[in-house]
Amino acid sequence: MVGDRAGAGVMGIDVVNFGCRLNALEAEVMKSRAVEAGLDGAVLVNTCAVTAEAVRQARQAIRKARRDRPDARIVVSGCAAQISPQSFAAMDEVDLVLGNDEKLRVESYSADFDVAETSRVKVNDIMSVRETAGHLVEGIDGRTRAFVEVQNGCEHRCTFCIIPYGRGNSRSVPMGAVTSQIRKLVDNGYREVVLTGVDITAYGADLPGRPRLGSLVRSILKAVPALERLRLSSIDSIEVDDGLMRALAEEQRLMPHLHLSLQSGDDMILKRMKRRHGRADSIRFAEEVRRRRPDIVLGADLIAGFPTETDAMFENSLSIVDECGLTNLHVFPFSPRPGTPAARMPQLDRTIVKQRAGRLRTKGNEALLAHLASEHGARRKILVEREGLGRTEHFTLAEITGHRPGSLVSARITGSSPHHLIAEAA
Repeated sequence: MVGDRAGAGVMGIDVVNFGCRLNALEAEVMKSRAVEAGLDGAVLVNTCAVTAEAVRQARQAIRKARRDRPDARIVVSGCAAQISPQSFAAMDEVDLVLGNDEKLRVESYSADFDVAETSRVKVNDIMSVRETAGHLVEGIDGRTRAFVEVQNGCEHRCTFCIIPYGRGNSRSVPMGAVTSQIRKLVDNGYREVVLTGVDITAYGADLPGRPRLGSLVRSILKAVPALERLRLSSIDSIEVDDGLMRALAEEQRLMPHLHLSLQSGDDMILKRMKRRHGRADSIRFAEEVRRRRPDIVLGADLIAGFPTETDAMFENSLSIVDECGLTNLHVFPFSPRPGTPAARMPQLDRTIVKQRAGRLRTKGNEALLAHLASEHGARRKILVEREGLGRTEHFTLAEITGHRPGSLVSARITGSSPHHLIAEAA
């Protein structure tokens, strides 16, 4: 978990962002709201709470920000701040703590910073928030793809996860508002849009008519024909509706890449995690989605060393990589989060947890190498993200020279390194 520095220097405002794609979008909203409020000379730290390490790194970034900019006002927000606001307010370096709802409001950045500690915390009950606005930004500095929030929060209570307490219950952005945002972003020159949220496959359950994610995808592609590439952020495969499966099969502008929230390949561990799928469900989904879209590439989140995980259970997580044909992994060593049921379960020795995470990462690297090798000779369209590097339709990193960021280049894959493809314009 590494913080991204975004928007440095805008009216003296630095943004340090941690965590997910939704946070990346919201960091841009925070910056724009602060600018709108006339705030100057500030550092906005947007935290993540998914692991204890993420929280530690956020605190480290706050201390560094104070050393680097001793006269700046430091505003802390994000999931870690929402969940534990007083712990951040107690830091000498922090001037203001904002909740995940408050950080998106312009008035939050207009108050007097020189007040008592109790007034420096502006964090409401996130469970009371019933709507999400799908905040539009004109773009994200340094990025060639745009993120659009379609959903926020989560109704599920996985035993390891603290995020619902930072994000609240699931709430969706109406389809018309999403489409309108995407149309403006395309008009601003963006060729690829990523739909993002906390649990995007839960989209629409709180809206009139209860539209599903598949309906939203179809609506976007029909209403914005100039959009060249539409991509989904992480999904929960057990929630995928048939409309989305049909869209994956029929809509070539919907990119052939999915990142799955699997977390484990063992049924008992999945049950103890309070997940809603089993091992067979994951394998069946991978087979079905490949039947409908043969060129699709799948990645996944996996947790190593969940409480009570035996060697045999861990082997099931290793083997699910091959069973589902995963090409890239996000591996998380289990991190007990205070207040979650998993934190009260019998914990594994940290050495075992780290060893298992290492084995999963090795397995993921092997799967990535196999995928890269399989691409040799293929023709792909690469969206150039920065000088010399871009992403294929499958979200595979590719080296390509001589094209400006934002270009969409037809290319042939000529080779690969251990981490990315090598391509030349076709």
